[in-house]
Amino acid sequence: MKVGILSFAHMHAQSYAVQLQRHPEAELAALWDDDPIRGEAMAAKYGATYFRDLSAFLQAPLEAVVVCSENARHKEHVIACARAGKHVLCEKPIATDVQDALEMIRVCAKEQVMLQVAYPVRFAPVMQHVKELVQSGALGTILAINSTNHGQMPGGWFVEKEQSGGGAATDHIVHLMDLVRWMLGDEVKSVYAELDTRFYELAVEDCGMVSLVLESGVVVGIDPSWSRPKTFPTWGDVTMRIIGTKGTIEVDGFRQHVLHYDDTAGKLQQLPWAADMDERLIADFVQSVQEKRAPSITGEDGLRTLEVVKAAYESNKRKQTVVLDRVPLA
Repeated sequence: MKVGILSFAHMHAQSYAVQLQRHPEAELAALWDDDPIRGEAMAAKYGATYFRDLSAFLQAPLEAVVVCSENARHKEHVIACARAGKHVLCEKPIATDVQDALEMIRVCAKEQVMLQVAYPVRFAPVMQHVKELVQSGALGTILAINSTNHGQMPGGWFVEKEQSGGGAATDHIVHLMDLVRWMLGDEVKSVYAELDTRFYELAVEDCGMVSLVLESGVVVGIDPSWSRPKTFPTWGDVTMRIIGTKGTIEVDGFRQHVLHYDDTAGKLQQLPWAADMDERLIADFVQSVQEKRAPSITGEDGLRTLEVVKAAYESNKRKQTVVLDRVPLA
């Protein structure tokens, strides 16, 4: 199965490229990038054909495309892929605007191509086990969830609102919100958020606190930030504390690691030894295309998490709780 990568603007593109190379039934055949220096370097690194012209790239014999361009360009790129008959794995967030996400979903449905959103944390074995415990009733009725997603400040276009859609809230709320929806099968009723810029001199937020109430009454706290220093041994964390009537469970998505004391590089690193989430995400995407089945993580999943992000910004602006108004897909 021939797959292309549309842009290496997002750092996750390189991880996906590695996993496509390793997959026994997939081939990273082509890539497009509007930066010719980056594009040619990545093509040489991963043994793929580089296209500078997007139309030519979309005319190549590819079954699927992984879109890793800047967030604000997801709409144009996903729609272009769909109209070219390519199945799509789109980096998160699905878009920077709710109506854009809705149009992406509708065009992909019309063109009969698959649209999957990249939420790899679902594929962490520990998260899958926690979901099984939650849904089995082992914790009783879930009452509350407290969660964090801290990371290093990525810089570049990530801190330019026109291209990213926002700062740490855009970057980090979506992962945790996707896990909550996936584990509980529930939707958000209301959002209260306070966002700020405390760690860096940026035009976007680098930290915040978000409080959600789900339709079932479950209370969820999300702490998204770019608070990890450059010397931190890994990019960040994803943690959850899930409180039920029969028990509480705490999970750290990246706890399984060894410490690497690297004197040559002059730094300490956490090297994970658990199953690679990106490997499992790519394998799931390839299998979905091959079997012509619905994706594990749908465009609607991306839309619903984006709605929460937008409600958080609105709440922060108005300094009050916002009742979520979910847009219908039909």
